[in-house]
Amino acid sequence: MEESVKVLIIGSGPAGYTAAIYTTRANLNPVLYEGIEPGGQLTTTTAVENFPSYPDGIDGPELMARMRQQAERLGADLRSGTVTKVDLSERPFRVEVDGEKVILAESLIISTGATAKYLGLPSETKFRGQGVSACATCDGFFYRKKDVAVVGGGDTACEEATYLASLCRKVYMIVRKPFLRASKAMQERVFNTPNIEVLFEHNTVEVMGDDTGVTGALLQRTDGVERTIEIAGFFLAIGHHPNTELFAGQLELNEEGYIKVEGNTSKTSVEGVFAAGDVKDPNYRQAITAAGSGCIAALDCERFLLR
Repeated sequence: MEESVKVLIIGSGPAGYTAAIYTTRANLNPVLYEGIEPGGQLTTTTAVENFPSYPDGIDGPELMARMRQQAERLGADLRSGTVTKVDLSERPFRVEVDGEKVILAESLIISTGATAKYLGLPSETKFRGQGVSACATCDGFFYRKKDVAVVGGGDTACEEATYLASLCRKVYMIVRKPFLRASKAMQERVFNTPNIEVLFEHNTVEVMGDDTGVTGALLQRTDGVERTIEIAGFFLAIGHHPNTELFAGQLELNEEGYIKVEGNTSKTSVEGVFAAGDVKDPNYRQAITAAGSGCIAALDCERFLLR
């Protein structure tokens, strides 16, 4: 069975829901498929204190629920289901949902997000949102004057560590290799920050904690020597994976797999296809920037359809 729509939005989260709000108000009758994680990464976050208009902060799942309710109240067609196949070779674009239903879309807004890379430890999963985080900018505030750890040795890890060092009492950097992969400038910044201790050639064996959250981490040096550090926060900075597998070979991606867009727009390499949120943003990855890019994608899409 085939269905034709003017605007199809793939993925939820701040970008997808904002795009749905704007395209609905433009009378474009958007259809949004929420994917395997309705609400996106924020649904795994507890308190969000840096999203405007919430002076007392708000839980991530509640923020996403409110965005969803707003889009739904305005008339957006929000559906459960996962897009499993796309054909962008001609318009209308052919999109397959759950391997069964086919949608023919005049335009497409992609907001499938990016997934933070984790170590894969069961204890890491257990304490996710209770001391384990993949975003220092989002959650660092909650660890003021406490000890934390950052896993990783690249530019992102160094940036996260120096940011946390401005808030926390002490920051451990857990680095698997005997050197930092970061740029020379970032390395110098780390080594010149007195409350950062770099633990080279260390791997995390287990994240430790109790009912209150993370309390420490068990580390192992490459020579087998184990060590326990007492920390309240455990931050992953080993990269993100953009959810762009569906579009490989059809849209222009950068070397990391993020969707390339034209300048400050949301326009992709295929006319009528727009990208919003973390799926095209390897730099900021914030709820507010994702929401803003959802607005941009909706406006670009509206202008495209009017033209």
